[in-house]
Amino acid sequence: MGLNTLTFRQCIPVSIEEAWEFFSDPANLARITPPEMFFRITSGTAGQQIYEGMLITYTLYPFMMLPVQWETEITKVDRPFLFEDRQKSGPYGSWRHRHQFREIPGGIEMTDRIDYSMPFGVFGDLVNALIVSRRLEEVFVYRKRKTGELLGVMNSASLHRHA
Repeated sequence: MGLNTLTFRQCIPVSIEEAWEFFSDPANLARITPPEMFFRITSGTAGQQIYEGMLITYTLYPFMMLPVQWETEITKVDRPFLFEDRQKSGPYGSWRHRHQFREIPGGIEMTDRIDYSMPFGVFGDLVNALIVSRRLEEVFVYRKRKTGELLGVMNSASLHRHA
């Protein structure tokens, strides 16, 4: 069961406070998730901004219309610079997602770092190599596009993936 790390970066022409307001509202996650995943928050937010210890449950369909129940906990909040969530229960062996924001000329740079492992040992690693890592890449490419539509695009906006 190997640990996988994905890092994505995007430059957005908004203030760090505007970025924080958008990304720290769990309801906005549905707005930047591919529609074919039928992402739905099932409990835990009720219009609240994130806070340490917040539990959020979701239902989504990441592959071939197979429903997945997922619960995450917000484990770290340093407004307006970063927040981190980890899977409490769900499809991964482990999952930690750090959302980081830093001011740059004309806006902010947002970095998403995901550290995850697959369950089921070698079989899970094979599924990751064949399906999961590619699907995660697709999800974050979609998020970049939707974020650009909603918050704007900087001329130097980029999405870099580092495995």
